[in-house]
Amino acid sequence: MAKKQDEIYASTLKEVIDFKFDERVVSVFPDMIQRSVPGYKTLISSIGILAGRYAQDNTHCYDLGCSLGAVSLSMRQRLGTIGCEIIAVDNSPEMIAQGQLLLEAESKQGEAVPIKMVCSDIDKVEIYNASVVVLNFTLQFIAVEERLALVERIYNGLVPGGVLILSEKLAFDEQTQSDFMIDAHHDFKRDNGYSNLEISQKRTALEKVMVPETLTCHKQRLSDAGFGFNSVWFQCFNFTSIIAIK
Repeated sequence: MAKKQDEIYASTLKEVIDFKFDERVVSVFPDMIQRSVPGYKTLISSIGILAGRYAQDNTHCYDLGCSLGAVSLSMRQRLGTIGCEIIAVDNSPEMIAQGQLLLEAESKQGEAVPIKMVCSDIDKVEIYNASVVVLNFTLQFIAVEERLALVERIYNGLVPGGVLILSEKLAFDEQTQSDFMIDAHHDFKRDNGYSNLEISQKRTALEKVMVPETLTCHKQRLSDAGFGFNSVWFQCFNFTSIIAIK
């Protein structure tokens, strides 16, 4: 399926509404995410590698905030476990519908690990008997006061030795560092064909719905939830991914 180019913010908008994963975004999402998140392709592939290492037989692997299912497909390609099921969850009906079509197009015959796509809010999905849970740029869209409860629920649903892989856009306390990271990210987007108008309007659209936090905050929350080990394993500019092991 050919990628449609993201031009949502290419023209001046009378009013920039809050960003939403609606039909407009879903139709251009593969192009949008590739051109907006530095190292995205490597990140997705590497999450699959990590899942292959930590997935355990007869357990669940969760992709929470799965969008079109890129992480789920990457995990499935690398799981060598027996009796595993991948549960992919997103609260956007448009994302799930399109993701289901992509999943069917990618389906393999024989012994492929099953992927179950679920349209639901994350807080309504039971997390249990899990060896791998992925929050790939999902937590930043959850209300700040609800984030610890979610991470605790994930910790409680993991089997011993299970992992949480948490990818997030970072904020920085120190202004010089923050300015550097934001400028570098904007240069990355310009290099991928986005105009200053597109960058500015999308930033306005995301301002109220996506709240990034510092790396220190994320690592402290993981510790508070019970994880004994957590470490950054990926970072490109102000985008990072952390693995936490139960």
